[in-house]
Amino acid sequence: MIQIRTDLAIEARELYKERVKQEIPGVEVKREEEEDYTVTRVKIANKTGESKMGKPVGNYITIESQGLRKADQDLKDKISTVLAKELKQLLNLDKSTKTLVVGLGNWHVTPDALGPKVVEKVFVTRHFFKAYKKDEDETMANVSVISPGVMGLTGIETSEIIKGIVEKTNPNLVIAIDALASRKTERVSTTIQISDVGINPGSGVGNKRKALNKQYLGVPVVAIGVPTVVDAATMVNDTMDLILSEMKKQSEKGSRFYSLLEGMDDEDKHSLIREVLTPYMGNLMVTPKEVDDLIDDLSVVIANGLNISLHPGIDLKDVNRYLN
Repeated sequence: MIQIRTDLAIEARELYKERVKQEIPGVEVKREEEEDYTVTRVKIANKTGESKMGKPVGNYITIESQGLRKADQDLKDKISTVLAKELKQLLNLDKSTKTLVVGLGNWHVTPDALGPKVVEKVFVTRHFFKAYKKDEDETMANVSVISPGVMGLTGIETSEIIKGIVEKTNPNLVIAIDALASRKTERVSTTIQISDVGINPGSGVGNKRKALNKQYLGVPVVAIGVPTVVDAATMVNDTMDLILSEMKKQSEKGSRFYSLLEGMDDEDKHSLIREVLTPYMGNLMVTPKEVDDLIDDLSVVIANGLNISLHPGIDLKDVNRYLN
């Protein structure tokens, strides 16, 4: 089978439906469409769904808004509020919950810098709780953050760093933020995925590392990710499909080029594209040219959503005052 790279559960479901023309057994899907955004909840309920999706049993929530690429302040605030609402429903926090927020990624590489940029904007309070010997507060939660870097910078597995911090600081919850990969260009920088099953650092660019999950860290792990790259071979494959679609509309089925492409199945087509690209560009990932601004905007959206959801006495007005 062809391996189309995607970290999004919503896309794994779409790929399965495209191949077998039916819903995935053991997977429940609910979709809510609003004027500016769409929320899709994918629940993998059993091992059958896990096997078909290639993702662990759990909940995957996707917030999509095409306007995020050129978002004004009102839209960013709206998506932050939606993110906070989904997180509150998923996390089930109380006043004594201690949370460690982990910004995964390489701060020197812009498409991979989402995690480090988010943690820069999260309200950090753990030191106050320790200084005043408090276990809970009416307005603030016990929150700490870390951006551990990547193994190429530290020489240490990211999972080992985080596990050591968890064992030393004893949080009740870990929230990990990371850049992801999508199979569709329209989802790059327009989609936020939340899951309660943890994350594999580096999976978006094919660098498989030890999973950050409850089994490894000993506490629940919630992952928040945004696709910032798309696989070049996948992008070319989708472009070829669009060309075929246009050829059908223009009734050029008699051309030899059309006949050649139409006769290839998805696996052959994807293999051909990779064979053509590999000598020149290798395992190429593509990101938008305005990625610097996109990462800055998205880091604010996610940090605001986290601050509102984690701290009971903070609302949108408070976080915007702090960031500005």
